[in-house]
Amino acid sequence: MSNRFVNEQKDHHRRQIWTWLYIGVFLIIAALFFSGLSYLGRTSVDNQQESLESALHRDILQCYSIEGMYPPSLDYMKQHYGLSYDESLFFVDYQPIGSNIYPDVTVIRLKN
Repeated sequence: MSNRFVNEQKDHHRRQIWTWLYIGVFLIIAALFFSGLSYLGRTSVDNQQESLESALHRDILQCYSIEGMYPPSLDYMKQHYGLSYDESLFFVDYQPIGSNIYPDVTVIRLKN
């Protein structure tokens, strides 16, 4: 009869080990999933910033080729060339230097 209790203790101990193993595997999978989501979010914002920089340079050059001068302001490009971006996510510093000198443009990400 004493052997029966020893086997029950071993079975209980094995079940505890397997339970903790399942919990550990679940936590590892959950951590990998959330880190993957975080990576995708950062990649998306990086792509948006690259697209914004490209659109800015394209609109600046288009304005110069059509009008013979660089855009006098960022608002001018928004009104006449359809530039739009998420202003809560990016700050665009647009400094015109002259009508015939390429402006200084800086895109700064406000949120990560």
